[in-house]
Amino acid sequence: MLAAPLVRGQSPAPALPRVHVIATGGTISNIGGGGRRTGDELVTAIPALSGIARVTVEQFSNVASGAISHEMWRDLVGRIRALQSDADAPAGFVVTHGTDTMEETAFFLNLTVGGCTPIIVTGAMRQANAVGADGPANLFNAIRVVASPAGRNRGAMVLMNDELFAARDVTKSNTTRLNAFSAPDAGVVGVTDPDTVIFNSAAPDTSGGCRRALFDVTASGALPRVDVIYAHIGADSVLIDAAVDAGAKGLVIAGVGRGGTTPAQGRALRRASGRGVVVAISNRTGSGRVGAGFPNAVLDTLSAGAGATVGTAELNPQKARILLMLALAAGKRPGEIARLFETAR
Repeated sequence: MLAAPLVRGQSPAPALPRVHVIATGGTISNIGGGGRRTGDELVTAIPALSGIARVTVEQFSNVASGAISHEMWRDLVGRIRALQSDADAPAGFVVTHGTDTMEETAFFLNLTVGGCTPIIVTGAMRQANAVGADGPANLFNAIRVVASPAGRNRGAMVLMNDELFAARDVTKSNTTRLNAFSAPDAGVVGVTDPDTVIFNSAAPDTSGGCRRALFDVTASGALPRVDVIYAHIGADSVLIDAAVDAGAKGLVIAGVGRGGTTPAQGRALRRASGRGVVVAISNRTGSGRVGAGFPNAVLDTLSAGAGATVGTAELNPQKARILLMLALAAGKRPGEIARLFETAR
């Protein structure tokens, strides 16, 4: 096809930004009966994308999000970082992903991939061949965000149901609804309206450089074992002792209220702390902070142990586990770990 002739004095239209889609699987690709659509098929089914971006696609995996592993995380980070250094580096990335562990992958990427290029993690609550499937709209909008200059230097975000969430803040809070994702303590960072992408704050200033990754997983070994322990009435010491015996270097407690546990769990945590295990206190409530700046029975009783004990701020247990694993792998000291829970974004 011949290009349209230019009117004298008219500048050529700017080239469309390149957006790279990395497909990992999940409900967005699922068609039931064991079948899954590829990333190419998902993109090809949205013809309107041709007017928004030059979309390139690669199939990283095609699995349910429960099958994502630490090794896959490391490979995904390495792949994105390599593409960032490419001569034709994308304007940003869209990672299609299952919703069950989407918030964990987004937070991991946010901590381990720097740069100005945005990373939007998206998926679907309904299968690709379901009536009212939401995957095409989510993928279309995710690519719109990456192609928008306003999306730069914001790190990893989750886009679902027209809403954008920061990776640190977002969580899946419903099993089936289209509006399953929320950020209880922070709210949305932006929305995708039919005509534009709107952020609630101005794009970060990049004059001082782009975001830097807090952790370099390409330079560290295997992530240490960190287990999440749930507190509830009648909980005993068995799971805590078993996790420590299995080699856990850290424990995240999904405590009641502001991080409380049963007496039996408290005694087991003191034993774990005495063996050098780092204990991070989160909560099971779904929102609210657990910090070190107020009286807390668990924090107080563990303060004399050999292992560090820290509050996880507003991070939920699954995200606290990720940050603690990365911090331990990087050899962070207790004071540094405590500060990271407050500041790592």
